[in-house]
Amino acid sequence: MKRRDLLKASVTAGAAAGGLLAAPAIARAKDTFNWKMTNMYPAGAPFYTVGPGSPTDFCARVKEMSDGRLNIQHFAAGELIPPKEGFDAVRSGTIEMNAGNAYYWAGKIFAAQYFTTVPFGLNFQGVNAWMYHAGGLELWNEVYADYGLTALPMGNTGVQMTGWFKKPIESVKDFDGLKMRIPGLAGKVYEKLGVAVKLLPGGEIFPALERGVIDAAEFVGPFQDRRMGLHKAAKYYYTTGWHEPSNVTELLMNKKAWDSLPKDLQAIVKSCAQACNLDSHAWSEANNADALTDLVTNHGVIAQTLPDAVVAELKTLTEQVLAEKSAADPLTKKVHDHFMAFRDKHRSWAAISEKPYQGMISS
Repeated sequence: MKRRDLLKASVTAGAAAGGLLAAPAIARAKDTFNWKMTNMYPAGAPFYTVGPGSPTDFCARVKEMSDGRLNIQHFAAGELIPPKEGFDAVRSGTIEMNAGNAYYWAGKIFAAQYFTTVPFGLNFQGVNAWMYHAGGLELWNEVYADYGLTALPMGNTGVQMTGWFKKPIESVKDFDGLKMRIPGLAGKVYEKLGVAVKLLPGGEIFPALERGVIDAAEFVGPFQDRRMGLHKAAKYYYTTGWHEPSNVTELLMNKKAWDSLPKDLQAIVKSCAQACNLDSHAWSEANNADALTDLVTNHGVIAQTLPDAVVAELKTLTEQVLAEKSAADPLTKKVHDHFMAFRDKHRSWAAISEKPYQGMISS
């Protein structure tokens, strides 16, 4: 009897102690976090601001999956800060998140461009393989570590169009003297052909093209470009995707804020970012074909592929630019070598998988 009473008392005391120990953990699990996300793209922009796989979709997913424990208030470009100030705002801790593209931070970290796109680089499948399973994501966060930042891929347009030109491109000489809006490493390549490169936010492209401030512009692809009205300012629409075989939307986060989140909320953020990465690309693929048909059939757009000789010269110049830039900076070289090693490995697989299939269905 005494032994039974002692055991009963021990169990009761243990349960009470367990309850006291568990209470702080339960409280922590129920903590609510209210964050702000800025965006370098304007309000209402499909893919970049609203719609499937967009930053606002990401915020809604996180809120739902976390049962309201992580609430992220989204601000489009200009609503809280100017379009290209997200890097500094997140770094300072003024805001916790920014949606944009890493190649806009090239002036601060040249190597950041590799985490958006590389000319003649990796397509959607390849860049995701590099990011998620070949060390690309870890390398990205290593690059940002000294800035107190961390990042995740949160979207991808897939392959992009070369861009819009007021005059046809028949040889590399036609680039000499052009004023063109284009970001990233491709801009460095075009400069070698005599192009005056302009780095303009999305909302400024059409008026600049229409007024003749620029002669050519690259944005995304048929659906996005049609919405921007670029076909009203230029009629020659070229493709190959040499400059952006894919384009990663960056979810940039303050590292201190990120580390303050419980592990389950971090897992939710990662899952939602990965879901939006997939959904945004699927949405792009679902809409571009109809948009291109409409542009050509109903708006007089002349869509064509860049001449082979032009593409060959662009490839040669790309190799020169990447070699020069990677040799000038140890961090860029580390990222460059890592990216290129995986690109070559991925190409060897694509050569016997995707390429034969694409050749079969296009013949």
